[in-house]
Amino acid sequence: MLPANSPFMRPRYKLIAILVILATALPAIGREVFDDVSWTPRAIKVGAPCLFKVEVSAAPSSVRGKWQGRDLVLFPVGQHVWYGLAGVDVEAMPGDDKLELEATMPDGQVVRAVRQIQVQPSVYKTEKLKVPARFVQPDAETLKRIEADKAAKQAAFAHQIAAPEWSGSFRAPVTSTASEGFGTRRTFNGQLASIHRGLDYHAPEGTPIRAANAGVVVLAQELFYEGNCVIIDHGQQFMTVYMHLSKIQVAPGETVKQGQQIGLSGATGRATGPHLHVAVRWQGAYLDPAQLWLLPLPTLEGADVH
Repeated sequence: MLPANSPFMRPRYKLIAILVILATALPAIGREVFDDVSWTPRAIKVGAPCLFKVEVSAAPSSVRGKWQGRDLVLFPVGQHVWYGLAGVDVEAMPGDDKLELEATMPDGQVVRAVRQIQVQPSVYKTEKLKVPARFVQPDAETLKRIEADKAAKQAAFAHQIAAPEWSGSFRAPVTSTASEGFGTRRTFNGQLASIHRGLDYHAPEGTPIRAANAGVVVLAQELFYEGNCVIIDHGQQFMTVYMHLSKIQVAPGETVKQGQQIGLSGATGRATGPHLHVAVRWQGAYLDPAQLWLLPLPTLEGADVH
């Protein structure tokens, strides 16, 4: 305790002491750690997946962020480069957005940075489809099944894998051409409006369907609308969904490799004919699979991923 007559108890020195205490207690907002922050594609659009790359001069113990209102956990490749795989939901609004970053240093200090990003609009078409009436106006018994399916999907989507399971770029699960694009606004029998949150491929009955990348199967069962369905978690709640299969060839909890056969195409569920519907989901946001196949991603074998 300083004596009352000490010069350091004068108002001027009290203020300096308070400022020193605050400087040591507050996060190191101005500290230079983020050397470069970039993203691919450079022009991010509504419905597009994207890869954030953060280069740092130090060696933080973790790097996290916020993007599109969702938590973004980045992972290191080496000591000075961190990546985060994310995207913009098909129903998001275009316009100004920001990527908020937070690096926690080994000494506990937190360093923050913000980058402004302009999300560009995407244009989608509208189409009308005819399907059996039971898929538009399900009876009471079917509604119970739909609710059970919803619970099963919610449990699968809530699955948590802290680190990426994928490595390298994702690949299309079939080699055929697409029959219906992503984001199409659809009406069924003139009554039920929906958004096509995936990509349809021409796939005759029995066509082998392969995993777009490595991951863990979190759902493999028949659902009312989706038919025989497989969901693969690729880590950090980045998932691919495969629908309308005639046969499922994997089981929940199974680890799969990229290109591994997971089932055969079919026309189960709400389908007008044999085809494959594949969807890409990141923390509830649905992204365009066709753009994911084109997105260059780093190979993670041997990387320091935790």
